[in-house]
Amino acid sequence: MRKLLTTVLAGFLTAAPALAEKPDDGLVFESAAALKGKTVAYLPIAMGFDLTEAWVTGLKKDAETWGYELTIRDPNWSVDAGAQAFAQLIQEQPDVIVVHPPEIQAYARLIQQAERAGIAVVVVSLKASTNADYFIGPDWYDMAVAQTKSVIEMCGKSKGGSGKIAVMQGVLTNPTSQYGIQAIEATVAESGGDIEIVSNQAADWDASKAHAIATTVLQANPDLCGYVGMWDNMDVGIAAAIREAGKQDTVKLVSSGGGNRDSACANIENGNFATYISYDAAAQARDLMMVVRSVLQNPPEEPGAHPVALYTPLRSIDKATMHSGSCWSLDTLQAYGP
Repeated sequence: MRKLLTTVLAGFLTAAPALAEKPDDGLVFESAAALKGKTVAYLPIAMGFDLTEAWVTGLKKDAETWGYELTIRDPNWSVDAGAQAFAQLIQEQPDVIVVHPPEIQAYARLIQQAERAGIAVVVVSLKASTNADYFIGPDWYDMAVAQTKSVIEMCGKSKGGSGKIAVMQGVLTNPTSQYGIQAIEATVAESGGDIEIVSNQAADWDASKAHAIATTVLQANPDLCGYVGMWDNMDVGIAAAIREAGKQDTVKLVSSGGGNRDSACANIENGNFATYISYDAAAQARDLMMVVRSVLQNPPEEPGAHPVALYTPLRSIDKATMHSGSCWSLDTLQAYGP
């Protein structure tokens, strides 16, 4: 019987068709060959928080899939360390440098140097004053307009509010603040006196500083109706000050960020944020993957000569509009990819 089963099994194995060879559709092998062995460098502001971890997750998965080498340099919030790392990368001559500039002017000359050295540059999230081959990120002016319109709807005098709001900026030389405050002031002016800014201060992206500033502002303005913050990780400090003052029901905090569930949707659910404007960092990670693949397959003849912008669509989230797909989690992103 054992001999019979062996003979039958051998027959099945002999009869089984061989795995078909992958067909060439005219691009599949060519594109894979163009990616394999190339070098990509990633220079964030810092690692260890949701935005930069989301973007690098996409790059890591693509590097593993397509066989290009990924180098990560972490300046850990230091502008000087970041500039030194950028200069060193130019000497190392990777095929692409992906950079997240901390300030508008910080890396402007270095981007130009990289382009003159024949290196393609992709800027993520925070627009530099110098155009690179690609920019992937939100239009910070439009972001702040959306936030201000939201707080006007909740706090404008015509809506029954006090008309008084406060603004918390991050780092003043950052594009979020540079473009955002212009948008806020213009939108407030267009309201025709329906809303006014009673405080406009900067907390340098630090939640503790934001907490201290907001505590003072709330004490000085007992009829404050709204707060506009410029980044969720900082704005939780404002939320804590509002909660400690017992004003969660009267002071509406409008925040923004990359849409990580712990930073965005969780704070909508618990009442910390009244409205959240998301630029969806997980979707940006996929955009980044596609842009890097494109640049590696078709390198620019003259880096920087024909810049392209992929402005991220914005999504407004509040308790009424929030659904299961409104936010993403880093664990899921790292497990399954963008």
